[in-house]
Amino acid sequence: MFELFSAMMKEEWRVHSTMFGSLSFALFPFMIFGIAFMGAFLVPLMRTTLPAGNLSLILHGSYLMLGIMVGGFGLLGNEVMNRRFGQASLLAYSARSLPLSEKFIFANFVVKDTVYYFFLWVLPFGLGYLLATPWTGVPLAGALLLLLTLALALLFGLCGIFFLSTVYARSKVAFWLFLFACLADLGAITLITGANPALLFPPLLISSAFTWTNLFASCLLLAFLFGVSLWLFSPESVGSEKNYRDSFGPLMKRLSFLPNPPLAVKDTLDLYRSGSMIGQTIFSFILPLAVIWFFLSLLGPFFPPHGLLMIFAITAGVVASTMYTWVTMFDTFGPYACLPVAVSTLIESKLTIFAILQVIPAVFIALVAFLAGEAAVLIPAVVLGLSVSFYAVAVMAWLTGLSPSVLVYDVRVLASYLILVGIALVLFTAAVFANPYFALASVVLAVPAWWFVQRATVRWDAVDPAGF
Repeated sequence: MFELFSAMMKEEWRVHSTMFGSLSFALFPFMIFGIAFMGAFLVPLMRTTLPAGNLSLILHGSYLMLGIMVGGFGLLGNEVMNRRFGQASLLAYSARSLPLSEKFIFANFVVKDTVYYFFLWVLPFGLGYLLATPWTGVPLAGALLLLLTLALALLFGLCGIFFLSTVYARSKVAFWLFLFACLADLGAITLITGANPALLFPPLLISSAFTWTNLFASCLLLAFLFGVSLWLFSPESVGSEKNYRDSFGPLMKRLSFLPNPPLAVKDTLDLYRSGSMIGQTIFSFILPLAVIWFFLSLLGPFFPPHGLLMIFAITAGVVASTMYTWVTMFDTFGPYACLPVAVSTLIESKLTIFAILQVIPAVFIALVAFLAGEAAVLIPAVVLGLSVSFYAVAVMAWLTGLSPSVLVYDVRVLASYLILVGIALVLFTAAVFANPYFALASVVLAVPAWWFVQRATVRWDAVDPAGF
């Protein structure tokens, strides 16, 4: 097993270093280290307005979200994998030519991803915080405990979403029954105890009061999720043969008002037939935002009136901007290189479908506002969320072109994205805290968004597209 694991680790590194360049990708953990090291000196200042427990809540929630995002590979359909990676020979497909079972290979793949992202995201952050302890006065044991609990938070996100996705692949009915049962349990806990269920998140319990019993129970739960997921995993698609009616012609007539109708129809059919439209909406949008709402709701007393909803709308806008990766993951520019189709044309087509998909976050934010009793500021919240989403995706298109899910690990790209998007988020967060109706002013983000899209079309037409 170690030989296959080692080969997969080398393969993962070579793939990323080939995409970004060895130096650029190698600097990514150092950037995370630097952020944690410098951020550690701000903790005493933040504690004056925000209790330490809530800082821990935000941090562990962020790593839980990271695990969910990383673990979402269970929903990738065969269409995506074949179109995106069909030209490469990866070890994940070695069962086709070697006497290795699919489950054995997949178990190694999951362990590899866990270790890989631990060294990429968790360890650099933990070390940065740890090395700052002589100046910040944080006990060494507390810094080591944070490293442990962040790793557990990542694993819970990864194993949890893997478990849900394998159940979903096996039986959609069982998935919905299990999900509704979990929601009912969380609701019952809230009604009976009056406490937010997010406080029962195992890494948070360990962080607030470490006991070997809690640690053992957390590891046991993770082992259960991983074991059941591996047992339920099936390398074969349910229903190996699918037949579809010719939908291209009729759909193109309906979407003829869009720019580049053939490309828009193709992207729409890719989303629908791969199951990504439903799967990604559940696992990459609704579930992460539901967890974020649980954690943000604990900070409600520290926000001004309507502040919680506005922060959630901003967060939903950032998450909604990642829908651009949904429509860019199916194919590369290579097959289009021999056709009279420019990169800018494909970017515009992807952004068109992205704009249509924004109905999902608009409805979701409106629903949350209504259920939270914030109907009075429903419209400003929706406007704010959509404005942030369109601005963030414009920046993403300018920086990454047709490869957002790949170039995010380029240090320069990620740093530029965080700065450009972060400035806008800080400005409008301050504005909506002063007056929630200032959220309507976020429509001005359409101006820089339009500029970034125009620059993206010029920039990526002038670049020789890479193979990813």
